[in-house]
Amino acid sequence: MRTDHTATRLDRLFARLDREPERQAHVDVPKMSRHRIVLLTVTLILYLAIVWAVLTTSRLVRLDWQLMFFRPYQQWPQLHAFADHYVVLGQRGPTAVLVAAWLGWRSWRQHVFRPLLALAVSLLLLNITVGAAKIGMGRLGPHYATVIGSNEMGSGGEIFPSGHTANAVVTWGILAYLASTPTARRWLSALSAAMALGVGLTTVYLGTHWLSDVLLGWAAGLLILLALPWFEPLIARAEAWLLDQRGQLRAPWRAQGGYGAPAPAGRAMVLRRRSPSAAEGLARDTISSAAHASRTPDQPAPCLHSPRSERTPVTPVGAHRPPRADGMSRGTTSAARPVTGG
Repeated sequence: MRTDHTATRLDRLFARLDREPERQAHVDVPKMSRHRIVLLTVTLILYLAIVWAVLTTSRLVRLDWQLMFFRPYQQWPQLHAFADHYVVLGQRGPTAVLVAAWLGWRSWRQHVFRPLLALAVSLLLLNITVGAAKIGMGRLGPHYATVIGSNEMGSGGEIFPSGHTANAVVTWGILAYLASTPTARRWLSALSAAMALGVGLTTVYLGTHWLSDVLLGWAAGLLILLALPWFEPLIARAEAWLLDQRGQLRAPWRAQGGYGAPAPAGRAMVLRRRSPSAAEGLARDTISSAAHASRTPDQPAPCLHSPRSERTPVTPVGAHRPPRADGMSRGTTSAARPVTGG
């Protein structure tokens, strides 16, 4: 009796993990539209305004000192343990590994390299721009400040802009940038913005960054995400080169049918790769050769491909019907009996 197999949760999980067909699916690559250019310009102006406000020791610097003396970690000490773990979402090492693992699986499943290349380009831009700004402005953090009310610029520090905040914006925002549907992009944009906002405020709570550091970190990360479409042609050329190299590496393997040398097990693979009719014919030839090798010379067996009229008749062993009542064989005919009248 045949019973239908009900798919379990594990079966559905493995079905989702199966690779998609090797094809270049249509991907909605973000373009450098007019709306994006306007946002990029506004963010750049905000970036420069924050830098100018800190350099001139404006009210923004006064607010930095007020928050530092307020010491939020002492006002709400019950949040300190949670903040210590939550701020890890802005560290470059752990977040880059997590996001790279997800995008690597996505690249392997879809047979593309764009997700990983986009992540690599965004992290490279982040290290160059944020690192150069940190070293160039050399601002000290709240725990190392020396003069009350000063901007602490040019003192050899590496705190401005906030690397945790900028990294949170770029690393989690790249997931929204690479989303395949507009709905997923909106949801992931909101989620990444909330995570970046939380990471920045957590650094202010812990006293490791000024508020102006966090503001500049948000602007720096957003500038990278908004400028990323300009690097899409470079990403496309790099992906085409990688796909070409992969094809050249696979060419010898495909020419050998996936095997280095012919083996008996390879015959089954050939059967599976051929059309159904060719596989059927090869199977019949195999059965015929096996039957020819197993029969004895004094008892020839008919060929499976010979017509019925040319086959040698074979007497079956044993009778399948009971003997006739009159004792005569099946092949003989009885003499005509006279019909007696009554």
